[in-house]
Amino acid sequence: MTIALIAHDAKKELMIQFCIAYCGILSKHTLCATGTTGKLVSEATGLKVERFLSGAQGGDQQIAARIACNEIDMVLFFRDPHTVKEHEPNEMTLLRLCDVHNIPIATNIATGEMLIHGLERGDLDWRSIVRR
Repeated sequence: MTIALIAHDAKKELMIQFCIAYCGILSKHTLCATGTTGKLVSEATGLKVERFLSGAQGGDQQIAARIACNEIDMVLFFRDPHTVKEHEPNEMTLLRLCDVHNIPIATNIATGEMLIHGLERGDLDWRSIVRR
């Protein structure tokens, strides 16, 4: 499965800690991320992460394009709900595309935990059928 990682600045440390905690599960999958998030996760965990541009420079749009092409199976997008982002319309597009293409997405640590445990149990194996 291909998992996209995105985190707002205030949530990057949370994403790093999440990826450290679940490194064993994540290592069995293909990871991609927006620029800074991917760099930080890779440095902290040793995981191989394909990096796109930073979110503000269009990295979230690059991930959205891969979602539209059915190349992403799950998104972990830890958002900061307290700060309005100037590129928030792009984020809404990403969320909408996940809904359109039935891509599981976690926008906080609670749903991230649910998805990662479901991934480990095989609850998301149906994605491999959809991708064919």
